[in-house]
Amino acid sequence: MAYFDSASSAPLHPVARQALTASLDEGWADPARLYREGRRARLLLDAAREAAAEAVGCRADELVFTSSGTRAVHSGIAGVLAGRRRVGRHLIVSSVEHSSVLHAAQTHEADGGSVTRVAVARTGSVAASSYAEALRPDTALACLQSANHEVGTEQPVAEVARACRAAGVPLLVDAAQSLGWGRVNGDWSVLTASAHKWGGPSGVGLLAVRKGVRFAAQGPSDERESGRAAGFENIPAIVAAAASLRAVRAEADAEALRLRELTERIRARVPSLVPDVEVVGDPERRLPGVVTFSCLYVDGETLLHELDREGFSVSSGSSCTSSTLTPSHVLRAMGVLSEGNVRVSLPAGAAAEDVERFLSVLPGAVAAVREKLGAPVSTAVTAVREDALVVNALGKRCPIPVIELAKVIGDVPVGGTVRVLSDDEAARLDIPAWCEMRGQEYVGEEPAERGSAYVVRRVS
Repeated sequence: MAYFDSASSAPLHPVARQALTASLDEGWADPARLYREGRRARLLLDAAREAAAEAVGCRADELVFTSSGTRAVHSGIAGVLAGRRRVGRHLIVSSVEHSSVLHAAQTHEADGGSVTRVAVARTGSVAASSYAEALRPDTALACLQSANHEVGTEQPVAEVARACRAAGVPLLVDAAQSLGWGRVNGDWSVLTASAHKWGGPSGVGLLAVRKGVRFAAQGPSDERESGRAAGFENIPAIVAAAASLRAVRAEADAEALRLRELTERIRARVPSLVPDVEVVGDPERRLPGVVTFSCLYVDGETLLHELDREGFSVSSGSSCTSSTLTPSHVLRAMGVLSEGNVRVSLPAGAAAEDVERFLSVLPGAVAAVREKLGAPVSTAVTAVREDALVVNALGKRCPIPVIELAKVIGDVPVGGTVRVLSDDEAARLDIPAWCEMRGQEYVGEEPAERGSAYVVRRVS
């Protein structure tokens, strides 16, 4: 079985396993106690904090350990917003942030605060100028991920941090995906991360708050972790997290070169092996091991099951793999195809032979799914019947509305239109994306008695 979903959770690093096992015997006592066992536990905790702070690029007394990366994000955002409440209640986030950031923004908004969501380019990248334009006198905090968790696009953190610093606004950076590869560049103010993303154990997050940032921890006060993370520290897991972070950093440069070659192989060859595919994300500024692509006329969940049967664990941002039946907010913000989406995120040590085997089985897996769904084999022009057609895809989920559109587009003359009736949220994203891929004109969305009507004009 080839595990290609390290962006969700990386396999436990051997150093983490060793450190965890060793510290179970030494780090079980309360580090706040003065007797021998407590002092021993405190030494382990302090050493882990020093190692993690060095990796982050901050002082040890600026960093605390939390129960998860999500908890670090929520505590970081809430603490800065509360600390700077006198300045104002305006928060800036990008539209492709991790759900933990967006959920915190929604909570802030529900509590009476205001939120600006900065749009991204089709590559998934924000423009530093957009953040600069969003800054206001009442801006309390800006948030930006260092790299995107779904498509791998790296963000211009240093440039955004410079704009925020000039305006006197702290910048919180979610570095969960990138910290294992190196320090985050730029004059950031707050940083969060999650150990299981780099091969540490789950249940350990990092929250670094620079000196000088006004921060008011929320919730009942606690004497642990400088009052910023309540509860008894999981010292064995913390020690393993810090040890594995140091270990992956030592291997990062060489491993990044190797994984970039493998992901570039996937990016280059998938479009030639599988017809009607869109590779998404920035082709240059991206994480070493992440590559994402979307396949027209494919049910994402079915494709993932096909690949799982072939021995590959991958993930997807397709609406068909979520309980809400709505496309990934990242793909939606980028305006790219969501149906049949596949994210390949290679772990450290991923074998080139497994990548080659993945490329060999992918075409057959996609073809099998398309055949099951009755997707068009080709988009050749058929006999013209009418200047305008209506496709009723109400009650049908992705990718059926797009498949039905592709089947009939050749039945109208050049200049003719097809109206696709659909009540699937994914159609709002996938039909315009299909038009861009196939060289047709997306006219727009119109209200319908049920759902919406998506109007497409045939150009060629």
